[in-house]
Amino acid sequence: MRMLRLPGTYRPQADTRLLASAFVEQGLHRVDRVLDVGTGTGAVALAAASAGSCRVTAVDVSRQAVWTARLNSAWRRRGVSVLRGDLLEPVRGQTFDVVLANPPYVPSPEENAPRRGRARAWDAGTDGRLVLDRLCAQVPIHLNPGGTLLVVHSVLCGVGTTLGLLESVGLRAQVVARSLEPFGPVLTARAAFLEKRGLLRPGCREEELVVVRGDFPS
Repeated sequence: MRMLRLPGTYRPQADTRLLASAFVEQGLHRVDRVLDVGTGTGAVALAAASAGSCRVTAVDVSRQAVWTARLNSAWRRRGVSVLRGDLLEPVRGQTFDVVLANPPYVPSPEENAPRRGRARAWDAGTDGRLVLDRLCAQVPIHLNPGGTLLVVHSVLCGVGTTLGLLESVGLRAQVVARSLEPFGPVLTARAAFLEKRGLLRPGCREEELVVVRGDFPS
């Protein structure tokens, strides 16, 4: 799907495609209410709307991303509601049948997440889990009974940790999709740091992406 993209907005990449594909392949596309967290250009939200979901809401903390997603929604005539704010804050008190998330997950030499700039779309602290951990903790109150979370991230930031956190808050969790991808510019520049942290095998220049599914009991 061709997307408009304002400067500074995260470009749809392999993780975007993997998440959108898993949404359909897992048979979740005919639900009533879908939330896309960290929407960027709105690609995943628009894929959900195009696949048959009735009411799709998208959230991003980036002002540029919000305007980009709104432009793409208008261009594609899909009526996606796009809200600006931090993680799940813009949908406080609301519940959904499916929550889709492509949060920042790249381990960074900096302990704190950047407050502005393009790196805000991928940098997530020294273990890559600054946003992931918050998402896992908060998502159950935004799921309808029988609802589902699909979240995509790299194995570099710990698949077992995500599974364990989701199980600890009452979701049944499993990996439902995987994809091995070559390093892009960010990870290539950061390879020595990742090797030093023990997150990457020496000389390895590929990362595995996973989609984790968490199901909230009916």
